[in-house]
Amino acid sequence: MSEVMEAAPVRGADRAAVMVMLLEEKDATGLIGRLSQEELRTLGSRMLELGEIGPDAIIDAIAAFAGEAGQGGIPAFNRMQEVRQLMTGALGDLRAGSLMRQVAPDALPPPTPALEIARWLEPDVLVPLIAEEPPQVIAVLLVQLDAGLAAKVLALLPDAVQVAVVHRIARLGNVPAPAIALLEETLSARLERIHGVPAHRMGGVRDAAGIINSAARSLERRVMPAITKVDKQLARDLENELFRFEHLFGLDPRMMGALLREVESEVLIDALKGIDEAQRDVFFAAMSSRAADGVRDEIEERGRLKRADVEDAQKKIIATAKRLAAEGTIVLGDGEEDYV
Repeated sequence: MSEVMEAAPVRGADRAAVMVMLLEEKDATGLIGRLSQEELRTLGSRMLELGEIGPDAIIDAIAAFAGEAGQGGIPAFNRMQEVRQLMTGALGDLRAGSLMRQVAPDALPPPTPALEIARWLEPDVLVPLIAEEPPQVIAVLLVQLDAGLAAKVLALLPDAVQVAVVHRIARLGNVPAPAIALLEETLSARLERIHGVPAHRMGGVRDAAGIINSAARSLERRVMPAITKVDKQLARDLENELFRFEHLFGLDPRMMGALLREVESEVLIDALKGIDEAQRDVFFAAMSSRAADGVRDEIEERGRLKRADVEDAQKKIIATAKRLAAEGTIVLGDGEEDYV
């Protein structure tokens, strides 16, 4: 067995070898590719001769690297270009441009008007604008949209077109600026022809509920009764969105335990059947190991359930959670204004 390298701190090329071996393969190969032939021979030799490398040697190499790096600094000059180059190398021109507009909106030219409008259109509105275009044009558009919106648009296209578009996206690479300009012109012309002055759908029950959920609970207590007086159906729709089952994942073990004591075992099993194992952990953390193992076994034995049955069980637990919150037993959401 090779002797663990702990007796003496590593020096020079040994430290470099340790640092390279700590990197992920793709990062290490990128770094090694910049070395001269002599440097490569030295580095390779040291990597082979070091044998087993213990924790002290790793700490020594990292500390030396940090000490040398701390002697200099990273200038701010041309930072925007440097970040853009890094993002482009990782994501490609189109996605890098979209990301940079998000993180530095004032430092980059704004996106073209039609493409910006496209990001806000509903899928069923956007598809007629591009349905007649060849797959490569549709691909250029989709990679500039949010992934969720792009997926919905793709799903509405014919099957054969879907395959061609995904193939083009995977092989897209660099897209010439004239191609982007042509796409912009095409979208602008179609928007004007089909919709006149373009309009896009925004807001909705889920957006309104999301805003209320993010506010203090006192706002909900003021707003919801007033909305009920004006529009009872809207109030019911909002109520269904205001607190969803996923929001229970934020309860701490004490509050989750208080909730589970009020929930029937059969209801809990049906509700947890509809979420993945990682999401169930917050519920299991509030149980004893024996109880958690029992629930896991019951979930596995339950077999397939209708989505409606899972949702019904989750709604029952949500109703129980709301009752406990009203009684002050648990706190749903931030609850900043409920306690002092």
